[in-house]
Amino acid sequence: MVFSSSIDAQEYSVPRTPDGNPDLQGVWQAINTAVWDIQDHSSQWGMPAGQGVVVGNDLPYQASALEKRQTNYENRLTDDPEANCKMVGVPRITYMPYPFQIIQTPNQIVMTYEWVHSIRNIYMNSEHPEGPIQWYMGDSRGYWDGDTLVVDVVHFTDETWFDRSGNYHGEGLHVIERYTRLGPDHMQYDVTVEDPEIFTEPWHMSMPLYRRQEENIRILEYECYALAEDRQETN
Repeated sequence: MVFSSSIDAQEYSVPRTPDGNPDLQGVWQAINTAVWDIQDHSSQWGMPAGQGVVVGNDLPYQASALEKRQTNYENRLTDDPEANCKMVGVPRITYMPYPFQIIQTPNQIVMTYEWVHSIRNIYMNSEHPEGPIQWYMGDSRGYWDGDTLVVDVVHFTDETWFDRSGNYHGEGLHVIERYTRLGPDHMQYDVTVEDPEIFTEPWHMSMPLYRRQEENIRILEYECYALAEDRQETN
């Protein structure tokens, strides 16, 4: 699949690090409603209406996976890993409504997320360790494809979701991310998702990321309390 970002980026002179690669460093944030539902959705209790980020909008679930998807949706207020303050996994952590910071070196790219102090290490030009391994954030290995950072992520646990609506995956999840600078304060984020146990074919997400502009912007401390909204309602 060819994303439009590869064409748009040709019109922008990308800043570079001393080793010649595109400089992606800074504090970035997605501005959308994908955290509630990655597909198009109308407003409902606890959820604003929003446009989805899934290319084509449809998710190709296996017939055998639809029942669990519905069960997740019905129990989303308590069963969503986010509601229990767990790490939300990749790619969901990128479009959480909190910023994240990118720090670059030639051999490693580090992403620090405001959500529950999560830190992600992307090891460049190296191989995944042998599995099976189950990690909330998976194992990330990166390389440069021209001016695009490509990150290959495997070795997931099945205890994370894609959103608050119960869209989910299994341990066989394979994520390919593409980060492309399109302007001084704009980066394109494209994702390919594969999981043959849950989906009939690969599918894609696409969204812009924006650089935070505040002069004193930084990643702040975030303390999460499991099911805090429910406790507030019952107290």
